[in-house]
Amino acid sequence: MIEKTDTGYVIHYDILGLVYWMLSRHEEVGRIDLDKHGRFPARSSHAFKHGYLERPIVDEWLAILAQVVQRTWPQLELVKSEFSVRVSHDVDTPARYGFSSIGRLLRTMVGDVLRRREVLEALRAPLIWAQSKEKLHSSDPFNTFNWIMSTSERYKINSAFYFICGKTYPARDARYDIRHPAIRELMRRIHVRGHEIGLHPSYNTYKRPDIIASEARVLMRACSEEGIKQASWGGRMHYLRWQTPATLYGWEQAGMAYDSTLTYADRPGFRCGTCHEYPAFDPVAGTALQLRIRPLIAMECTVLAPRYMNLGSGDIALKKFIQLKQSCRAVNGNFTLLWHNTLLERHQERTLYEHVLAA
Repeated sequence: MIEKTDTGYVIHYDILGLVYWMLSRHEEVGRIDLDKHGRFPARSSHAFKHGYLERPIVDEWLAILAQVVQRTWPQLELVKSEFSVRVSHDVDTPARYGFSSIGRLLRTMVGDVLRRREVLEALRAPLIWAQSKEKLHSSDPFNTFNWIMSTSERYKINSAFYFICGKTYPARDARYDIRHPAIRELMRRIHVRGHEIGLHPSYNTYKRPDIIASEARVLMRACSEEGIKQASWGGRMHYLRWQTPATLYGWEQAGMAYDSTLTYADRPGFRCGTCHEYPAFDPVAGTALQLRIRPLIAMECTVLAPRYMNLGSGDIALKKFIQLKQSCRAVNGNFTLLWHNTLLERHQERTLYEHVLAA
């Protein structure tokens, strides 16, 4: 594959072509083999079919190229990165009982009793609902935000919380409004503790750059009204919905610094072949963008949920997360993890989450 010659080295592989193909997501342009949410699934990808989805293949090849460069020109100093952990949380459902209509509250209470066998929770639900007008109730099972921030601070991590700021498909979008006092109080609390606030564009925005930009303005206005200032802004698409290149232009028009959507919903791993942030590129128009892509390596429900890998919340799931994290560490990349606040209400889920951060 790599041949040494009298004048240097010959690499019998198109490394730069591979890098472009993976990073630009050219593979996904115009695809029709999509899932029910219009997402390009892992099972249709070349990486999954050929067994390298869980390898940062771009980073591995660039490391090989770097070795060749250093042997050829030993006086050159190449830039070296450091491994880091980035954790983010999509605020889809900040409360189980808050923001509900009476009818929905009653249905949730019935579910507490019949499906979850949580009779005590059902009995407390009306009080929690009634006392969630100005701030999230401390006893609401989905209000895990203080615990998330305290855990991140213990591991010296800044968490990012992405808020939905519009409704393009009410059945899939959030029940809350970004103007609600309880949401504003949560945003202030996140900001005061030094964590990040970002955008989570609503369900049907992924093909509509204009709506992504509009929802970004709603977020910016809300943050301005609360005195929230940040050096940069970013976020992630709701349901990980993505269409190359349309979605790119939504973030670009919104003036956002980065997007962290790109992983697969059905399998974790390296959809872009890398765990390093990189500048976005439109493979159709051949245009470089200001936006940066921050690849997402794993979403917790991809690993845990029965509808995806169904590994549960024990040792098998932990092993998978650690494997992915170690792959990022091996190339001095970023282990970027999405974990929803709604999947941290139980002790076993919290234990798993902490073990992933500590590994």
